[in-house]
Amino acid sequence: MSEIPSLNARKVVRALKRAGFVEDRQRGSHLVLIHPVSRVRTVVPVHAGRTIKTPLLRSIIREANLSVEEFLDLL
Repeated sequence: MSEIPSLNARKVVRALKRAGFVEDRQRGSHLVLIHPVSRVRTVVPVHAGRTIKTPLLRSIIREANLSVEEFLDLL
């Protein structure tokens, strides 16, 4: 299994958009992204200057129905 680096929210959102996700809504610091075809939804916390740690990033990748390798290819 590939090692996942800690990433900032901007990079995570950009990778998810490359996978076909679009911004649905944002409430406070939580951005909700949805895939228009499969209707899969994931939430990314957007906090300026902070990184998303590996366990939360794994959870986001799992919610998006992507493998770690697919996600890393989208970065």
